[in-house]
Amino acid sequence: MKIALIAHDKKKQELLEIAKNYKDILSEHELFATGTTGTLIMGETKLDIFRYKSGPEGGDQQIGAMLANGELDLIIFLRDPLTAQPHEPDVSALLRLCDVQKIPLATNASSARIMLEALKNNMF
Repeated sequence: MKIALIAHDKKKQELLEIAKNYKDILSEHELFATGTTGTLIMGETKLDIFRYKSGPEGGDQQIGAMLANGELDLIIFLRDPLTAQPHEPDVSALLRLCDVQKIPLATNASSARIMLEALKNNMF
């Protein structure tokens, strides 16, 4: 599977912990991430991740292009709903594309864990 990993600044540590806990599962898949998030996860887990630009610099749009072209199977995007994001239109477009393309999207740690457990148990 091709999996995108994205996290707003206040959620990066949470995504890093998930990546550490599910490193064995994630290592079996092709991983993509926005720049800062990917760098952080790679540094701590040694997972092989293709990194795009950071979200505010267009990374969300780059992942959105993959999504629009049918090149992603799952997205984990830990969003910070309490902080205004300067690139909110890009975020909204990405979420909308997930619905249009029927791509599973985890927007919080609980849903991310459920999806990764499903992968672990070959239920995906």
